[in-house]
Amino acid sequence: MTIKYLNGKGTVDKIFADDNKGSRHQKFTVKLKANKSILVIHNIDVCQRIHGLKVGDTVEFYGVYQWNRFGGLVHWTHRPKSPKEEHKAGWIKHCNICLLYTSDAADDLLCV
Repeated sequence: MTIKYLNGKGTVDKIFADDNKGSRHQKFTVKLKANKSILVIHNIDVCQRIHGLKVGDTVEFYGVYQWNRFGGLVHWTHRPKSPKEEHKAGWIKHCNICLLYTSDAADDLLCV
């Protein structure tokens, strides 16, 4: 299966309760252009939570895209956990701060 990546930008439309089954994830939908929405699933075991996220905020993201009948979802919005993983580094930009998250704060890359 080919891994598809998506870089997108939009407005936070809904924020859902964290998914705490297995790896914990912060989940929210982003309304894109043409009135389309996408679900962003952000791993908060591997990454930091996106603090201060609220409905109406603008976010930009890059991660692995998976289509579904609702428009799709984006996950892997972080650096791979190990060099052996095949995924490219993903990221989320919120409040004009772009963070490439890792599990080790000393390795976080801040790009303003």
